[in-house]
Formats: sequence, structure tokens, C-alpha cells
Amino acid sequence: MRLMRCLVLAPALFLGGCTQSELFMSPDFGVALRQDLAAQIAEPDARYAGTPAPGADGARAALAQSRYQNNNVIQPTTMTASGYAATGGAGANNAGNAMAPPAPAAGP
Repeated sequence: MRLMRCLVLAPALFLGGCTQSELFMSPDFGVALRQDLAAQIAEPDARYAGTPAPGADGARAALAQSRYQNNNVIQPTTMTASGYAATGGAGANNAGNAMAPPAPAAGP
């Protein structure tokens, strides 16, 4: 009888530690998480003022697909912050510093 009472009460004591107490939580607990989740949801009824939705031009997409299939892809242009394009990695020149500007063109 005593063993049976211990077997019945033991799980109740152990499971009592699994309950969540909200006594020590501030009222705004989890607000930042809910705001972050709401910010990541895309607007299902997004309206674009005067322009179609991005990628909605079917003719342009078909043209791009045919260029891709025929291996005639238009390569993007190289853009740099300065007038010099980087041609090598961190060990491209002996100094290991920033790349030197190109040599001036030969005179007339």
C-alpha cells in the first residue's frame, strides 16, 4: 500500500517542476520576437504604384530564358567603387597592401 502511494505521488512531484510560472515574467515578454516575426511576413496584397510586380514581365522572362538556353547570357557589368578594378586576391602584389594604381599612359 505504501509503495503504491509512492508510485502515484512520485510522478506528480516530478511533473510539478515542468509547469511554467508567469509570476516572474515581465508583461512585455516575447514582444520583440512577435514584432520580428510580423516584420518577416510578406504582404499578400502588395500594391506597386504604377509598375507591375517584380518579375511579372513574361516577354522579358522568356527572352532571358532563350538566351540562357542558347548560351548567350548577357554578363553583368563590372562595377567598382573607384576607377580601379581588383584583379587579384590578397596576395596579388608583393606588398600585400592595397593595389597600386595603374601606371600612367606613355606620352606622345
